[in-house]
Amino acid sequence: MNAAYGSNEVPEKPVVLEVRDLSVSYGKEEALHNISLKINKGEIVTVIGPNGAGKTTLLCALMGLLPARGDIIYLGERQAAERSVEKRVRHGITLVPEKRELFGEMSVKDNLLLGAFDRYRVGHRDELETMDLVFDTFPRLHERREQMAGTLSGGERQMLAMGRALMAKPKLLMLDEPSLGLAPLIIKEIFRTVGDLKNTGVSILLVEQNARAALHVADYGYVLETGEVSLEGPSSELANEARVISSYLGLGGRH
Repeated sequence: MNAAYGSNEVPEKPVVLEVRDLSVSYGKEEALHNISLKINKGEIVTVIGPNGAGKTTLLCALMGLLPARGDIIYLGERQAAERSVEKRVRHGITLVPEKRELFGEMSVKDNLLLGAFDRYRVGHRDELETMDLVFDTFPRLHERREQMAGTLSGGERQMLAMGRALMAKPKLLMLDEPSLGLAPLIIKEIFRTVGDLKNTGVSILLVEQNARAALHVADYGYVLETGEVSLEGPSSELANEARVISSYLGLGGRH
């Protein structure tokens, strides 16, 4: 029966990213072992876990910054190992790194324009319209648009790093520890924005040590420990998993 005429079946969302048996080694030491995960369009998927579990290594491998074994399938196309970071950005994958990597002696506006450089280089001329959308998402950046990035607060720098990534009009936005070093009120604001971005159709892969905030905003989660996925499931179920509560959420996890 056609789904439009009475079927109770919910159509599956298109798969944006599928990772199969991904492994990464540093010399003889394996940092990631047979990682498999999937992100659908418009979903937030989080990867939580302790320091040294391999979370940042995973993002770097997906971005093409580290050599990896296994399959990375983006929008139905297997990503060749030699595909450069620039080509991945051009095809809609962006990464906001843990250290944010801003140009401190350039203005907020110029940092944002750099995020659209590759689109400009291939002929797109919509950077000002895209910047207006970023300013709608982060009004504080509009207020600070002529200010040097190096003078921003920690929360404002995180907003700028996310805004710069959005200037590339990504289909998949990867965030590495966006709450790192931020005050609780700013963390709440950042995660609220992450949740709002999902409504624009952007798929988000969120790597985060703040498991409570990550599971609250995400649709699905993976627990990464010593380079392997130890648990996975809908984020609401993971948040009530005894092992996750004891290891990552503390005694108040159930509340």
